[in-house]
Amino acid sequence: MLLAIDAGNTNIVFAVFDGDTIKGQWRCSTTVERTADELGVWLHHLFTLSDVPKDAITGAIIATVVPAAEFSLKTLCRRYFNVEPMLVGDPAVDLDMKIIMDRPSEVGADRLVNAVAAHKLFGGPLVVLDFGTATTFDVIDEEGNYLGGVIAPGVNLSIKALHMAAAQLPMVAIEAPRNVIGKNTIEAMQSGVYWGYVAMIEGLLARIRMQQGVDNMKVVATGGLAPLFTKAVDEIEHLHGDLTMLGLLMIYRRNSEKSN
Repeated sequence: MLLAIDAGNTNIVFAVFDGDTIKGQWRCSTTVERTADELGVWLHHLFTLSDVPKDAITGAIIATVVPAAEFSLKTLCRRYFNVEPMLVGDPAVDLDMKIIMDRPSEVGADRLVNAVAAHKLFGGPLVVLDFGTATTFDVIDEEGNYLGGVIAPGVNLSIKALHMAAAQLPMVAIEAPRNVIGKNTIEAMQSGVYWGYVAMIEGLLARIRMQQGVDNMKVVATGGLAPLFTKAVDEIEHLHGDLTMLGLLMIYRRNSEKSN
């Protein structure tokens, strides 16, 4: 079985693959002070509840955009599962894609993993739209090369910013309001965030297509809020909640096969 770990700015997601099947998936908040031992005890308990044998783990792969979390995650794999983890971003780990950027090392590991998975699943050219701490657009060409993208503030981040910066604006739940024009403060905020992001997504996708000179770019959405926005954005053709985890599995298999 494979232990796949995706450490984002908000959450760390752990998944165990038995072949192509996810046997268990869990998440915890990203806290860099959390030690490998704390993670090990927590994860071992969840393994037990899900009937996943701890000693069944034969490999591990990590993608992290939080450098301070890397040491604890590596130590977790070594100490509690007795495996040496692959690390996305390590020069020895082949992604089977060219990163056509000014500074390839600056691209977030999760964005590269999503790009690998999306291209293998759906082909290119395509845009991966990820609703995370940030809302990101990643552009991949027909051959699977990573061309760059767009980083915008995440939906939850925008709501928090409104609440913190304006004394009379409350925290609101993210919903899809029927009307653009809100009849009270909460409805107005929900409309601004939801329909504002819909307009941003539609506008950016149109500009990306125009810049690339490609009208038929596929759009794949992932991330926690992806289902909510997919309903309103016709350009989103595919919704995949486990895109990052599946990408980690693909990358691990490719590199394992090369080393054997």
